[in-house]
Amino acid sequence: MSQKPRGERIVKIRHMIPNMVTIFSICAGLTALRMGIEGNVEKALYLIMLAVFLDAADGKLARMLKSSSDIGAELDTLADFFNFGIVPGILVYTVVFDGTEQANLGWFTVLTMAAACALRLARFNVTSDDAEDMSTERNYFVGVPAPAFASLSLMPIFLQLLNADWVFSPHLVSIYLLLMAALAISRIPTYSIKHASVKSKHVALLLFGSTLVMMSLLVFTWQTFVVANVLYLLSLPLSVRCYRRQNAG
Repeated sequence: MSQKPRGERIVKIRHMIPNMVTIFSICAGLTALRMGIEGNVEKALYLIMLAVFLDAADGKLARMLKSSSDIGAELDTLADFFNFGIVPGILVYTVVFDGTEQANLGWFTVLTMAAACALRLARFNVTSDDAEDMSTERNYFVGVPAPAFASLSLMPIFLQLLNADWVFSPHLVSIYLLLMAALAISRIPTYSIKHASVKSKHVALLLFGSTLVMMSLLVFTWQTFVVANVLYLLSLPLSVRCYRRQNAG
């Protein structure tokens, strides 16, 4: 009988699936970059949204298949940095700043966004196993998470697709994006729905509301993203207040 070579490690295919999903998300982000450079802005945005979905899916798959690994965590961080820290900035630069007198200002803004996202992800990796930070109650992130940062950063493009030309002052866009970068690296506690729960009597209402949101995304895509971004920003003071109240008790 043939024997397996000593030291040979067998890896089950199912353990590779989450990493495959993460690599696919990088491909989606890279293709979004190409679409943006070629002027297909809407296609680029759809691909970034696909990357957001895949970012949420790979972690769920890893836990469900019990295939979490160090390489998967590192790959996920690289995907988040590229898809949410680089691609949105390049798209906004291409749409708003490229070919204008404020191109250098726009590039400075893009570099700041990328640096902020990198620092935010690095801090998350370092503190993810820190008991003190994790006890910040699992219902909260520290700062704006990378996918939300990407969506907020794309707000000028959403508005442009809705013909809101008034927003396209490069200086105004730059100030807005720098503020979003500051929120990403801030210590502000922001709501996390990962461990959120709801009373059983409210399940039907939640499902109905989720259905309305999905239908709105299909029919009024960019309006829905604008409203969602505005509501998210308005929720930040409430998030800070609730967090302080919980810890005061």
